[in-house]
Amino acid sequence: MSVQTVPSPEKVTVRTLWRKKRRGEPITMLTAYDYPSARFVDRAGIDVILVGDSLGMVVLGYETTVPVTMEDMLHHARAVARGAQRALLVGDMPFLSYHTTPADAVRNAGRFLQEAGMDAVKLEGGRERLEVIRAILNAGIPVLGHIGLQPQRVHQLGGFRAQGRTAAAAQELIEDALALQEAGVFALVLESVPAEVARAITRLLDIPTIGIGAGPDCDGQVLVYHDLLGLYDRGVPRFVRQYARLADVIHDALTRYREDVERRAFPAEEHTLHMKPEEAQALEAWLRARGLSDSREADRGA
Repeated sequence: MSVQTVPSPEKVTVRTLWRKKRRGEPITMLTAYDYPSARFVDRAGIDVILVGDSLGMVVLGYETTVPVTMEDMLHHARAVARGAQRALLVGDMPFLSYHTTPADAVRNAGRFLQEAGMDAVKLEGGRERLEVIRAILNAGIPVLGHIGLQPQRVHQLGGFRAQGRTAAAAQELIEDALALQEAGVFALVLESVPAEVARAITRLLDIPTIGIGAGPDCDGQVLVYHDLLGLYDRGVPRFVRQYARLADVIHDALTRYREDVERRAFPAEEHTLHMKPEEAQALEAWLRARGLSDSREADRGA
């Protein structure tokens, strides 16, 4: 049996993550997409909740994250904000919400804080996004960076492919990481990169690194809620550990419900509400007086 620790009730902030980095304390991060999942994740003591654009795949049924819109993200972010009290809340900026002009990027980032109750935003990209990142930071909005595999570029990459697998590609990622830190991001997600590259970046940076498919040496780890719980049935990435297989549990429960209804085993007496006897008799008398009494009851009485 695992020993459960009680997390601090204090609100997690950017500074909390920096302190953890300095102390060598691992940072925990999970996605959540609605009120119930936010409550579960928050109550488990997770440091950071990311309202990820991965909702496009695991909630909305798209093949990639590309079709997700700002309105989709804000809708789900608002629900998460209502469910979480402690965790640092990060809204994932969707495709084309920060790719046009810095002004558009600032406006969209601001909506996550102003309309959806987020504490920060995340966006994908390295040195090519520095102008946009600086503009968002200048507006007073904390930014979580994201390099390595960038799912919003899946069509350009030709699929969900690991990044930084050669020395030259790794050097590019390291340069991106250093530039993002210099620009002012408070932490950096490293997705689907070799452990050697993630280790080097983590050691070079003063800000925390959060790995997903990036090995054990990052300052923290993040997984998708549905992957961790075994709720997504379209394939599980190699880097995921499933801590439960709730899809099987849910399928069994729904099948048993259907079977109980079909054989009239549900609802049973313990699930049924009744009128007081005198009220039921008065209702039946009223129905009989108007010729509305159940014909089956009349036949049984005859």
